[in-house]
Amino acid sequence: MFLGEYHRVIDNKGRIFIPSKFREDLIGGIIVSKGFDERCLFLFSKDGWKRLQDKILATPVTKKNTRKFSRWFFSSASEESMDQQGRAKVPQNLIEYAGLRKDIVLVGVSDRAEIWAKEKWDDYYKQADLEFTEDDDTFEKLEF
Repeated sequence: MFLGEYHRVIDNKGRIFIPSKFREDLIGGIIVSKGFDERCLFLFSKDGWKRLQDKILATPVTKKNTRKFSRWFFSSASEESMDQQGRAKVPQNLIEYAGLRKDIVLVGVSDRAEIWAKEKWDDYYKQADLEFTEDDDTFEKLEF
């Protein structure tokens, strides 16, 4: 399980230090792909990727949007591994997609981690914090 918020730097070779709390789940390999919100990236263990892949592939291939989404999503994915220092490479096309420069944030989101440009994460989190701490029915609208 991936939990927490970790501030890191991406080096000039496109490598990031994986938080030590994430490493055990990622020993078998890492899949990095485009994310869905604010151009973040998703980081999955191989098992987590397989579960997501199975869900996506369970949708009918006869639907045009399924085929379109599958092409977009799977073509962006890259299988990576950690080196002995706990670093993993992020492919250049994904660095550009997410607007990663130097300061990044890795965020644990239960079954995956997300990689955000620090500025984008700060903006996103401030907005979410306001939304979920206001005295309204935001939580009542959530479907668990």
